[in-house]
Amino acid sequence: MSTRSISLLVLLAALAALLVVPDVLLTVFAGILLAVLLHGGGHWIAARLRVADGWGVGLFLLGIVIAFAVFGLVVAPAVAEQIDELTRRLPEALENLRERVADYEWGPPVLDRLTPDLFVSSEGRTAALSAVSSTFGALGNFVVILFIGLYGALDPSVYRRGLTLLLAPSIRDRGDDVLRATAATLRNWLAAQFMAMTVVGVLTGLGLWLAGVPLAFALGLIAGLLAFIPNIGPVLAIAPALLLDLPDGRDAMLIVLAIYVGVQALESYVVTPLLQQEKVSLPPALVIAAQLLFGVLFGILGLALATPIAAALMTITQRAYVRDYLEREARSPAG
Repeated sequence: MSTRSISLLVLLAALAALLVVPDVLLTVFAGILLAVLLHGGGHWIAARLRVADGWGVGLFLLGIVIAFAVFGLVVAPAVAEQIDELTRRLPEALENLRERVADYEWGPPVLDRLTPDLFVSSEGRTAALSAVSSTFGALGNFVVILFIGLYGALDPSVYRRGLTLLLAPSIRDRGDDVLRATAATLRNWLAAQFMAMTVVGVLTGLGLWLAGVPLAFALGLIAGLLAFIPNIGPVLAIAPALLLDLPDGRDAMLIVLAIYVGVQALESYVVTPLLQQEKVSLPPALVIAAQLLFGVLFGILGLALATPIAAALMTITQRAYVRDYLEREARSPAG
């Protein structure tokens, strides 16, 4: 077996070993995604100011801190007030939904399974403790993601060289090209995704405000954030809006539904295709399949990262397998 084949097998074996602990693999990938974002923004600033990339990353981080500070001083009080009102009104909306469900023949049996005893039983206490431990685990993962992102953004070449050293010398340059192309794909996906999230959040909030829906700004913010998860995020975003409008009757709910569906259609068929034409294009069926697979296997974190993982794997497959293996065989003379 050639050195090239052995080096590729070592990489595949390392990847297979990481799949045994998928939480670690997903956390590392999230850190890499953050590193790509920070380095991309820092490189853009550094190229225009003609300074080193490290300084550019520092200025980009400073800009993020300033933006959050301004948001906290100017916008956050209004947002916090609406979020607080939203959390206060959602239980009332759920109770209203419960009363409506109870009017149907199938309603009482369903509601009997959702009694408060469920949450004070031993199973409920176990679930609560699990939720608390998961929260602390999420905070720990966030710290890990933050440090991976910072170190990766400040000097990505160190880690890129470390990975390529695991390859045979004859394919190290090609491996470096594949890693650079994958980083470019992730960077382009992030740019397109943040633009689409902004469009969804602004249009949803504006549409709900014009329709007289309460807490329109908070609902628009939720819709924009959940748009990070394509296809499935918008479905999750519409739930609180429909619950809040439930007491106002069917017509009000249809208006809310029309706003969300209209914004989602505009984002899916106009905004995202235009952005992806310039940035990165992913087949919709591949995106949905990846979300279902990663959501079932790895939970909410897998669902959130399914699309960028699919984008990265598609780039690696095209560069390392299709071009370097299949197309090379097609170009070789028949033996």
